Amino acid sequence: MQVLYEDNHIIIVNKAPGEIVQGDKTGDRPLSEDVKAYIKEKYVKPGNVFLGVVHRLDRPVAGVVVFARTSKALSRLNAMFRTGDVHKTYWAIVAGEPPRPEDTLTHWLVRNERQNKSYAYDHEVPESKKAVLSYRLIARGDRYSLLEVRLMTGRHHQIRCQLSAIGCPIRGDLKYGARRSNADGSISLLARRVEFVHPVSRERVAVEAPLPADRLWRELAAAAGEGRP
Repeated sequence: MQVLYEDNHIIIVNKAPGEIVQGDKTGDRPLSEDVKAYIKEKYVKPGNVFLGVVHRLDRPVAGVVVFARTSKALSRLNAMFRTGDVHKTYWAIVAGEPPRPEDTLTHWLVRNERQNKSYAYDHEVPESKKAVLSYRLIARGDRYSLLEVRLMTGRHHQIRCQLSAIGCPIRGDLKYGARRSNADGSISLLARRVEFVHPVSRERVAVEAPLPADRLWRELAAAAGEGRP
């Protein structure tokens, strides 16, 4: 586990692909338990450690995850996520190239619980939820492109589903149309950056996740002029 930022109220860590943020039916040890163990050991905390989960990333996705260390921070961060005051930027390596170098995508997504998959429609249908994101092309290679994505809504598998709907499935994402899986079981989607005003101190917080240890990530990031780790 890699800690990217911490103070008395918040801890931000870099999630590896394959980790789950919070406990689920698999029974696998979640990232939240690793963070609790880290806090308990570092600060010699007696008893149970408080840790609030304010958002999640899909299991095969890597990158920035924010946790609350106090109930005050938890309630305020929850409100900030609801009102869009936490700004998250994602990077995605996708097959081919999008129709436009930058665009705002609007779809209506229907979640299929049994398949754990969402389906995109270009108009409202029964039980659908409106999904909006913006993207811009920041680098292109021979077979793949690197997109920077910002979410305006937070829907199930939203980035994966919407990019697939425009013919640009995320590399390694077999569920949404990728031709082959990634060797480590990940998909090439990274929660790259998070920015917000600290809910207690009111100072600006901006944290960036390192690039995955993968040659294509490094090559496309360098082409984008963002080759730093």
